[in-house]
Amino acid sequence: MSALPSDQPLRLMTVHAHPDDESSKGAATCARYVADGIEVMVVTCTGGEAGSILNPAMDTPEVRADMPGTRYAEMAKAAAILGVAHRWLGFVDSGLPEGDPKPPLPPGCFALEPLEVPTEALVRVMREFRPHVVVTYDETGGYPHPDHIRCHEVSIAAWEACGDPDRFPEAGEPWQPLKLYYSHGFSKARILAYHEALLEAGMESPWAEWLERWDDSRPDPGARVTTRVRCAEYFPVRDDALRAHATQIDPNGRWFAMPMEMQQRVWPTEEYELARSLVGEVMETESAEDGDLFAGIRERVDA
Repeated sequence: MSALPSDQPLRLMTVHAHPDDESSKGAATCARYVADGIEVMVVTCTGGEAGSILNPAMDTPEVRADMPGTRYAEMAKAAAILGVAHRWLGFVDSGLPEGDPKPPLPPGCFALEPLEVPTEALVRVMREFRPHVVVTYDETGGYPHPDHIRCHEVSIAAWEACGDPDRFPEAGEPWQPLKLYYSHGFSKARILAYHEALLEAGMESPWAEWLERWDDSRPDPGARVTTRVRCAEYFPVRDDALRAHATQIDPNGRWFAMPMEMQQRVWPTEEYELARSLVGEVMETESAEDGDLFAGIRERVDA
């Protein structure tokens, strides 16, 4: 594969199910790369219309009456804080079915769309933005929300179709991203590190109950990590973006219980799994504590 032109900016695309996912999963990484001069686009598959109001201060008649508009405004604010471009795919939030048995998903929702429909929509955005690196969820979705699982399926299908001129020819000129990563949520090691640091400082830990309920029979996402991106400097930006999703994040909740300095010291990275690569063997930096999602790609840019 030939070197990339030196005047061609590097580009990162992250694909998420709902507004606020981009701020809770990899936001500090995005902020770091924006600061490095890399173009970053967040794609949100649904409008988050079915989301619950998780911040008591936002549980008002006005917000409940216009949940779609509220979440659109929150997303715009978060994108501005992170410094990223943003694109809606325009599909309807499927909601998280609960109960036994679980109720059927609502007709017309994202998870029930024929796979080709959202795949073409994402391919169109990919061919327009032309990312070198794409980040999405693994096959579990991170947790079993139907939209998260569908987001994975659509992202993989779009990755495979994007560079094929015979697939979706009306969706723009073919473009092949070079690397695909899965973002990973909290590993047990990370939660335990937070928990022990708080106890050592004589503080109450909000993670104790989570650790007590941790099911060790389930695979730990930490075991799949290949790449740790050092981005602690941008944790404050991440938290500001999280707070922008005011209906979804309680500023007095668990996510903000640990002092920032402690969090930056105890766990200064965000974690990823390299799922697909077209730049040859995995670089040594993939497994390092200072990994780079563009490892193997930067080296192809002319000096």
